[in-house]
Formats: sequence, structure tokens, C-alpha cells
Amino acid sequence: MLCLLFFLVTAIHAELCQPDAENAFKVRLSIRTALGDKAYAWDTNEEYLFKAMVAFSMRKVPNRETTEISHVLLCNVTQRVSFWFVVTDPSKNHTLPAVEIQSAIRMNRNRINNAFFLNDQTLEFLKIPSTLAPPTDPSVPIWIIIFSVIFCIVIVAVLLLILSGIRQRRRKSKGPSEVDDTEDKCENMITIENGIPCDPLDTKGGHINDAFMTEDERLTPL
Repeated sequence: MLCLLFFLVTAIHAELCQPDAENAFKVRLSIRTALGDKAYAWDTNEEYLFKAMVAFSMRKVPNRETTEISHVLLCNVTQRVSFWFVVTDPSKNHTLPAVEIQSAIRMNRNRINNAFFLNDQTLEFLKIPSTLAPPTDPSVPIWIIIFSVIFCIVIVAVLLLILSGIRQRRRKSKGPSEVDDTEDKCENMITIENGIPCDPLDTKGGHINDAFMTEDERLTPL
């Protein structure tokens, strides 16, 4: 009788867990790729741990708190470590919906990966999308970064204003001296007319024309 019951249970389990069966998921592990020389062998103990992690994940789902390790079935296990699994509901003798299993695995993906020292690339649930890594908080608060950028912009603007003011002052101080130099150059210029050098007109001190001088003015006073 016990043998008959055992074979009956085995047959039911074999019917529920099949490749591409309803609510079944395929898992593929790359232990050698992930761990290299420290890779461990996949055996019945590792299978038990996997079932335990799936049952643990399912117990996090509402109304699935009674899930046991025996409710997780594995089948078609290969040497390259790939297999299919389902989660059963013994009270109704059928598999749990794939949506519930997918939600449970996604919520506890990191816990499952850490149990086998793997990650999303080396422990693949082929029908379950990989979870996104939680966003990392920056070591420096964002407001400090924004404040530093604004402060640097203000400092650069002040320096540019100071430099432009210094340049304008230098240009103003050079302006009058340059005008004086040009006037002095004009005064010292000697023009030549008809081959005879002529002194330029003294615009500042004036110039006396001998043709309009009187007789008394031409005589040198004693």
C-alpha cells in the first residue's frame, strides 16, 4: 500500500512539473563561470537549499504563508545545472499561478542569489526579469554639490568684473599721456617748403611775423 501511494504521488508530481508546463519556470546556473576554482558541485543538498529559498519567498506572499519545502518540485535536472520547478498547492492538487511565483522571486531575488554566491547573470530565472539594483545614495548630499557649483560661478563672475575694471583704469591712465606725446611730436616736427626747412607755427607761445613789425619793434632796445 505504501509503495502504491509513493508511486501515485510521484506520478502526480511528474505530471505537474514538466518542461514548458503551465506555471513552470526554468532555472539555469553558471557556477563555474561565477566562482571558477571555488565552484561547488550541484547535488541534492543544493536542490534542497533551492527549494527552501523558493518556499521562503512564497511565504512572503499574502495567503501563501503555509508554503512548505515539499511544495516546491524540481524536474529535468541536467549536469550543466539547469532544471524546471513549480510550486504546488496540495489542498487543490495543482500548481500556484505563475504571477505569484514571479512576484515572490523578484521580491527576494537578492536573498536567493546570495544563498548560492551568484548574481542575476549566473543564476537565471528565464521567465522572470532581473531585478534592478537599488539606487545608491551619493556620499555627498546633492544640495552641497549644487551650492558648490553656484558658489564657483559667483566667484568666477566677481573675478571677471575685477579684471575688467583694472583694464579700464589702465586704459584711462594711458590716454592723456599718449595725447601729450603726440602734441610734443607735432611741435618738434620741421616742415620743408621749396627745399627750405621751416619751423612750425608755435600754436602755444605764438609766432611773430617780421613783415608786420614796426620800426621801433625791429630795433633792439639798448
